[in-house]
Amino acid sequence: MSLLPFIVLTLGAVNNSLGPDPADTLIQETGEWTFRFLLLSLSITPLRNLGAGPRVFPYRRTFGLFALFYASLHFLIYLLFLLQLRWSEISEDILERPYITVGFTAYLILVLLGVTSVKRMMRRLGRYWKPLHKLVYLVNILALIHLSWILRTDLTEAVIYASILLPLLAYRVYKYYIGKTSRQFHSSTSS
Repeated sequence: MSLLPFIVLTLGAVNNSLGPDPADTLIQETGEWTFRFLLLSLSITPLRNLGAGPRVFPYRRTFGLFALFYASLHFLIYLLFLLQLRWSEISEDILERPYITVGFTAYLILVLLGVTSVKRMMRRLGRYWKPLHKLVYLVNILALIHLSWILRTDLTEAVIYASILLPLLAYRVYKYYIGKTSRQFHSSTSS
């Protein structure tokens, strides 16, 4: 199911039905699917805690890896079709265009999270794995900034994504402080 957008985009490219600027359509669609899978990945823990149970939990990593897959396609299409692998322009774009700087930063972090998501890396990183993977929150924020700066004038789409992302982040903050307060309460009552 997660490959369906890729299949549809591939068929659209083969059938020449992606509109007047296929490269732009591919970049836009792969970017949006990246963000959608990031949001799906973030939604798993609240769903599990709200009663969806353990059956949804295995999908968190799958959604995260598909976010990386679509982000890699997004970056590759940008490199191949917009910049035509002109390496000097790539570094210039990254350094001089803030929305590309933010997007590239998010992509590098996402690659790091993808590489460290395998069980062997989880064991190797030990207690550092979980704090490292909290960078997914930063990736989501950077993705929202990237999208907002690209859209500039019509921010409707960015507002929709923000209205999904912000409650997911607020949930994490709430759970963090509830857990912290609970730990402080238990440590003060046991003293």
